[in-house]
Amino acid sequence: MIKVENVSKVYNTKSGKVVGVDDVSLEVLKGDIYGIVGYSGAGKSSLIRCMNILERPTSGKIEVDGVDLLQLSSKKLREARQSIGMIFQGFYLASAKTVFDNVAFALKAAGVATTQRKERVMELLDLVGLSDKASHYPAQLSGGQKQRVSIARALANNPKVLLCDEATSALDPSTTKSILKLLKKINQEFGITIVLITHEMEVVKEICDTCAVMQDGRIIEQGPSYDIFANPKEELTKQFIDTILNFDLPAKLLEACKGTILQLQFRGDLASDPVVSDMLQKFKVSANILHGKVEYIKETPLGIFIMELLGDPQEVAEAKLYLEERLKQVEVIQHAR
Repeated sequence: MIKVENVSKVYNTKSGKVVGVDDVSLEVLKGDIYGIVGYSGAGKSSLIRCMNILERPTSGKIEVDGVDLLQLSSKKLREARQSIGMIFQGFYLASAKTVFDNVAFALKAAGVATTQRKERVMELLDLVGLSDKASHYPAQLSGGQKQRVSIARALANNPKVLLCDEATSALDPSTTKSILKLLKKINQEFGITIVLITHEMEVVKEICDTCAVMQDGRIIEQGPSYDIFANPKEELTKQFIDTILNFDLPAKLLEACKGTILQLQFRGDLASDPVVSDMLQKFKVSANILHGKVEYIKETPLGIFIMELLGDPQEVAEAKLYLEERLKQVEVIQHAR
């Protein structure tokens, strides 16, 4: 659905040239929810604005639904943008217009007849749960409600793609979850491809099929979200994952442990398998669970447990081999003392 090939964006400033996006290539599949994560200044917003040519890339190629946007005339580009909805962090609602008129504006700009506009606007407000707020003004709405209006407006012209630039960063955790649930519903019911910019790994965990990590204008790691969480390669990616799966044990606890301390990773269906119970029945060892957690990466479980194994060194070694055969991901944190 979206192909970004060797895209760079260089800004000319008073202090010299600044590279916002540096030779980025990625592909977003049709119907996918693709997350791009990175800290402020990583180039995320510049990249997503290049995807609909709000920012014209300095070099590279942007293709959406088989159309090379950089080769279009101004008129054709405006037409192409009607199939690309955009949601911004700051909502960008007209304060003097009602909720109804804010949503209707996109339809009016597209030349939709008045009677059809009214029907479509109310349909969209019902979708985002704001049908009772049609006559309200933005100042009368909460942050989450304002973002729902933005989403309704972005969906007005039945886009194939929805670009979300930090759509939840100004919202509290509870409201963020409700907005993510709405985006997920839109993706599933209408098959709309979503690209979501964020600095929160929790957002990626909740709804993204695929994700990319950006740093200094470049993508340093990308792939299926589950694989990124289960086996991050880059140090920055590991830092992001640690915000969700933090397993640092207190030094005093480690000092008190005399056995072998292992970190076990349970992927997918293995998260519910009695692997540890089977191991304890098979080998003459005892185990102390020091830490454990099961997270769901877009509904697929990923379990991580840290435990201390005690017993005869040979039995412990064989138990460890057994766990490695069953789980694949077993790491020794501390050897027996």
